Amino acid sequence: MTEFARRMVSLGFTAELFPPGTHMCYLYNDEQERLEIMSEFVRSGLEAGEKVGYFVEEMSPQGLRDYFAGLGIVPAEETQLDVEPSVAVYCPDGSFSPERMLDRLRAAYDEGMGEGFDGVRLTGEMHWALRGLPGSERLAEYESRINLLVVDCPLTVICQYDANRFDGATLFKVLNAHPMMIVHGQVVHNPYYLPPEQYFARYSAGHA
Repeated sequence: MTEFARRMVSLGFTAELFPPGTHMCYLYNDEQERLEIMSEFVRSGLEAGEKVGYFVEEMSPQGLRDYFAGLGIVPAEETQLDVEPSVAVYCPDGSFSPERMLDRLRAAYDEGMGEGFDGVRLTGEMHWALRGLPGSERLAEYESRINLLVVDCPLTVICQYDANRFDGATLFKVLNAHPMMIVHGQVVHNPYYLPPEQYFARYSAGHA
């Protein structure tokens, strides 16, 4: 575990390296930029021998696999790249439960490491939350709790938010829950971040 903790992670789209357990928010309004950044994130994970999970909303899982293949992004083995439709991952019974989803992230980490991969990275396209499914109002709470999970399960996580679809209030709460953010392909420390204890102190009473 100590050796793994010292290992630094390349995200592919920036030369900077990061420790495992980094949780980032990617607010974007340029679809082509998003595809380029996320493709390099996936490519670098595969090349580093990590297991990569991608929860997709804009394409079908096979469509995204085909898109990656067209860029030469192909896993060394089939189990290295897991692409699933986002709504089926986050809301498997038609509702969203932060507790269930956090359990799923933990299981993804344990599974990937148990299979002998050098790390696990995950990314999700988050506009499934705009479908109005029960529990989706707990989205930002879930995001904040990821910061506790990655202490013990050092996943590298990028949550993708289309700034053209989410309202400003939701985006602000989401930003409060991410230590790092991606701005035009650069990773920066998020000045709006609130550690989980501060986040829940602010929002537990329902304050906006």
